[in-house]
Amino acid sequence: MEVSVYNIKGEDTGRKITLNESIFGIEPNDHAIYLDVKQFLANQRQGTAKSKERSEISGSTRKLGRQKGGGGARHGDINSPVMVGGGRVFGPTPRDYSFKLNKKVKQLARKSALSYKALNGGLMVVEDFSFEAPKTKEFVALLNNLKVSDKKLLLVLPEANKNVYLSARNLQRAKVQTVSGVNTYRVLDAGVVMFTEKALSAIDELLDKKEA
Repeated sequence: MEVSVYNIKGEDTGRKITLNESIFGIEPNDHAIYLDVKQFLANQRQGTAKSKERSEISGSTRKLGRQKGGGGARHGDINSPVMVGGGRVFGPTPRDYSFKLNKKVKQLARKSALSYKALNGGLMVVEDFSFEAPKTKEFVALLNNLKVSDKKLLLVLPEANKNVYLSARNLQRAKVQTVSGVNTYRVLDAGVVMFTEKALSAIDELLDKKEA
């Protein structure tokens, strides 16, 4: 599959790049995508929810009434879960939601997500660029020139570029990511995934490693 290379003015440079079929042209594996997205979202959870159980409530342990003869239920102390202000039964406790996922599964998931984008026409390649200073106006002009201002954009750079990152930081529908930080969730969440030329070469090296 070939894609055209655009410049930041939105003009077709006349050059085309052939996408690596082993990354952008595989049969997507939906289950690998599911696992990778599930792990990503699980890792975002703080896991700090906590409620007090009966033994943790500050209150008297005095028995509220007689064991027999009251005509009702047998109540213990005021910390009982059935009492207003008592402890909670089986409430949440701090826990770690993260889980292990094999590197090959994560790699397959990223390839599958990128293949979906290529198949659905959600992939673009732009010439390498940089900004002299952080300017949100310049980044917005770039989006308008490339006719992607109405879509959620993921811009993938070969390495960190502070000026480009700061220029896009205030835009809710635009994300800037380095090749090493590209993940399945971000790719699928974006309407358009835009690679610079060097980033496209870098992701080939990252995801197309041959087995020894």
